[in-house]
Amino acid sequence: MSAPFFRLRFLPLVAALGCATSSTSTAPTPPATATAPSAPVSKQALAALKQELVKQHGEAQRARIERGVDQVATLWRPEDGDLAAFAREQFLPTGSQLDATFTRLEGLFEQFDGHMNELGRELQWFTDLDLGPLLPVEPLLAAYDPSSNVTSDLFQAKPGFVVLLNFPLTTLAERVKEGPSWTRRQWAEAKLASRFNRRVPAAVEQKVSQAIADANLYIAEYNVWMHHLVDAKGQRLFPQGLRLISHWNLRDELKADYTDAKGLAKQRMIVQVMERIVTQTIPAAVIDNPRVDWDPFTNKVTAAPPESVEANAPQRPVKADAAPEPDTRYARLLATFQASRKVDPYSPVAPTRIARAFELDRGLPEERVRALLTQLLESPLVPRVAKLIETRLGRPLEPQDLWYPGFRPGSKVPEAQLDALTRKRYPTADAFARDIPRILQGLGFTREKADVLASYIRVDASRGAGHAQQALRRGDFPRLRTRVEKGGMDYKGYNIAVHELGHNVEQVFSLYQVDHTLLSGVPNNAFTEALAFVFQARDLELLGLGQPDAASERERVLNDFWQAWEIAGVALVDMATWHWMYEHPDATPAQLRDAVAGLSRDVWNRYYAPVLGRKDSPVLGIYSHMISYPLYLPDYPLGHLIAFQIEEHLKQHGPLGVEFERMATFGSVTPDEWMRHATGAPVSAEALLRATEAAL
Repeated sequence: MSAPFFRLRFLPLVAALGCATSSTSTAPTPPATATAPSAPVSKQALAALKQELVKQHGEAQRARIERGVDQVATLWRPEDGDLAAFAREQFLPTGSQLDATFTRLEGLFEQFDGHMNELGRELQWFTDLDLGPLLPVEPLLAAYDPSSNVTSDLFQAKPGFVVLLNFPLTTLAERVKEGPSWTRRQWAEAKLASRFNRRVPAAVEQKVSQAIADANLYIAEYNVWMHHLVDAKGQRLFPQGLRLISHWNLRDELKADYTDAKGLAKQRMIVQVMERIVTQTIPAAVIDNPRVDWDPFTNKVTAAPPESVEANAPQRPVKADAAPEPDTRYARLLATFQASRKVDPYSPVAPTRIARAFELDRGLPEERVRALLTQLLESPLVPRVAKLIETRLGRPLEPQDLWYPGFRPGSKVPEAQLDALTRKRYPTADAFARDIPRILQGLGFTREKADVLASYIRVDASRGAGHAQQALRRGDFPRLRTRVEKGGMDYKGYNIAVHELGHNVEQVFSLYQVDHTLLSGVPNNAFTEALAFVFQARDLELLGLGQPDAASERERVLNDFWQAWEIAGVALVDMATWHWMYEHPDATPAQLRDAVAGLSRDVWNRYYAPVLGRKDSPVLGIYSHMISYPLYLPDYPLGHLIAFQIEEHLKQHGPLGVEFERMATFGSVTPDEWMRHATGAPVSAEALLRATEAAL
């Protein structure tokens, strides 16, 4: 999988799904001392106002009036003025004026979202893209969120209250229960109202953006120069010039080493590097520094011989110092937590970042997500698949086999051969862009549709591992970012690019062809990940390798199961980390470091050590998303489950191009509603488990 598909800026106007939460979240409540401004209007005054409006507009409007007045009163402040006068002027009974207001607001918010997204993209241009050394001002620009004032301003100027007075806030429970009978207009109204389900001061929003931007930049520049890893004998296992970002490239290199004669030694070294990063025992001097050598087993650092240093090596101090990185990884995560915590008092509908991630953003209660993950982790199929892998490898499994890729078609092709193929085909990002129409035709889109889709997508060389950035207004273009090294796009970059292309195609369909732009997108990030997985699973086919047949279909099922099992535990660590932070709000970075390492070991020992041999590995904590994309990781195992349901549907109802378009244009309704439209069944692990049982 690649980096998340969008550049997280938490635009206040990019609506989360719905508003008020159901009571199912287990997220802790915020500190009792943190309180938001209270409603200034008495119950008696509100009751009199409601009765007055009913008398003016008729009994048929009573339910809308009572709901709308209550919604406004919850967020109204004394400085907002006379609530009753506002309601008398702005309440709109059902009819043409209400319809016209809805249409006007829908068009306006598309422009707000789109232009703010474009401004944010421009501010992050140099931190996102591989355009050389950063100017000192660039991180400051990237941290600035131009949208942070918008929602606050719209409350102050009153359009936000117009929305709350006239359109319904809904709970997740209501959307799940009543949504299947709603019209598309009702879904769009629910999304419109959800934009104003909380009133967070602009300064608080900006603090969150600052913390996330800082974390993103930290991760984007976290590289390990692999030629400068040495073993106990001073041997270099990796080629000169190999610069891998953590964690994406480290993991992908580990996968590629299964076809290498020295692969096992390389993999064990990579796992050791990962564990050093998680525990923050990695020497600070070796991060993105090819001028020193490092033995990750002994943690010894020495000056690199001049002849071993790459010609394009950045200027770094030649400092043979094994002093560890000073818990920077966890300081970044803690800063995001503390900034998010300041939002809590202003979000009564979801009073923690955890509740907002599941109830609002994901549209699935945390308990249901946890149950799906646990169902995968505890499946009796796990040891059976592990036994098959062990037979193929001819040795007992080890921690690196968490990422075993051998079920993928073409997985036995050496990485060097794949690199040569992709570098020749894609020497630049522009070369990949020019090939998009052919790629899309290879995936089952017509030539005409492929040309249209390609015309909307722009490709850039990424500073980090890669991501896809959506457009949020018609007239703008989604961006595909992937890493392109000096010698061209290697296979890792290509694999990520195909994944991001899946995001981009979904983004074109779900913006340009959706019936209401308020519904643009998909239910949550797991769905766009699932659609991207559908593309990524065919990357070797698109290179002329791994053509599908009955045997490869069986392998695909086993691969999907193993990948979902792997990332399910990572997601549990991410979730547990946020619960720990809420339970220990005054923790230091060092305390958080120890907690994450401990939580990683606990999940490892419970689910993975019985299968992969070694106890007490903290390697599940390596995923960079945990630092730069708060609570994003549960979307990956969900994405695998959703992708598998989609793949099963495509086998029976293809072709891919037509079905992908039909699914992606349905919009951001609830997850189960989208899945029923797409595949005929709600989100579930059952399809993957049944198919895995059959494959075994």
